Amino acid sequence: MAAGIPIGSGTGQSALTDAMRLRAILAGSAGNLIEWYDFYVYAFTALYFSSEFFPKSDPLVQVMATSGIFAVGFLMRPIGGWFFGRYADRRGRQQAMVLSVLMMGAGALLIAVLPTYATLGAAAPALLLAGRMLQGFSTGGQYGTAATYLSEVAGARRRGFWSSFQYVTLIGGQLAATLVILILQQIFGDAGMRVWGWRIAFLIGAVAAGTILLLRDHMHETASEQNRSASEAGSLAELFRHSTRPFLIVAALTAGGSLMFYSFTTYMQKFLVLTVGMTKETATLLMTGVLIVFMVQQPLMGLLSDRIGRRTNMILFAALGVLCTIPLFSALAVTRSPAAAFVLIAAGLTICSFYTSVSGLFKAELFPIHVRALGVGLAYGIANAIFGGTAENVALAFKSGGMEHGFYWYVTALCLVSLGAALMLPDTRRNNPLDLERT
Repeated sequence: MAAGIPIGSGTGQSALTDAMRLRAILAGSAGNLIEWYDFYVYAFTALYFSSEFFPKSDPLVQVMATSGIFAVGFLMRPIGGWFFGRYADRRGRQQAMVLSVLMMGAGALLIAVLPTYATLGAAAPALLLAGRMLQGFSTGGQYGTAATYLSEVAGARRRGFWSSFQYVTLIGGQLAATLVILILQQIFGDAGMRVWGWRIAFLIGAVAAGTILLLRDHMHETASEQNRSASEAGSLAELFRHSTRPFLIVAALTAGGSLMFYSFTTYMQKFLVLTVGMTKETATLLMTGVLIVFMVQQPLMGLLSDRIGRRTNMILFAALGVLCTIPLFSALAVTRSPAAAFVLIAAGLTICSFYTSVSGLFKAELFPIHVRALGVGLAYGIANAIFGGTAENVALAFKSGGMEHGFYWYVTALCLVSLGAALMLPDTRRNNPLDLERT
């Protein structure tokens, strides 16, 4: 029988066996996967339904309009990060994760059944915006809460490895969305996808969100009643009174990390179609393979961080991002070989893996337990909304202005900002605050 291990930041009176800890991590990660499937299916189906909601524009403008709504979903993330961060610090991580996934499913269901512009007129894109705002709100809450939960429930010995499952399942959700689109493309073809095939992808996500209710009993609460009931728990005043520096560091690292991540994932599908000249089907198939590689890299990079430290991981990500972003995008823009494109995109995402594998963990290690979910969720939400959520629109704006290379320089500049923040990170291999909280 596995030995009992105290919950990372919990009551100090209960214990988790290794098997219970594994189930808790898998349950929390499954909720994360469902959440991100619902979020990413919008990005991957936008090429099909954009003309249904914005019919009187040329194809590039239609894509920019739907990408704009995608970005608005990101602008809701800071609000979701604040609301769910406060909720998780006061009511518990488990309740916050379940609520955010159910809200994401509601947004997906709304979009799945939404009439088009031909039926509702201007109300159709307005309701599309409402559904996307609901999804952005819930995603803002899921990220900070899941990051906090996984970092707290993971054991000290392999915290980087176990915490990396936040991005394993985040990428898994993106990969699941890609695979669903790929299957639907093969079944219905381009015409069928444009008419109603894209709706099936959203409906699948809405149904999957309901399964979170079956997993909630395996999500052991990691914040003690004493911490949750403290008057300063989840307080913005408390957060900025004592944790302003960590907040700014997290925001700066998220700026470059999120921008690079979305540039090489969600925007890359459009880049392959609009710039490289690939078909939608080829781009989807190529990104499916790249995402599998990227997902497998996460636990390996997490294990690496357990040896070299989260600070070193961040420095490697930012420095390589500064050096390699422009060469990678420039080479991608002129290649006509899917195999070469695969290698170049995989190289960009390998650099990004140094960040994504421990993205939630290094942030959680910077904040005290009573404002941890709030600090992680809000700092991430603000930076992600400004730089990650706008990545597609910024890239498309550069492209429409005939200055596509400007976007490559933009990503490089943000990686330089992240490098400065990475150099200010503490080394948490010794005296880790998550371990000091154990009782």
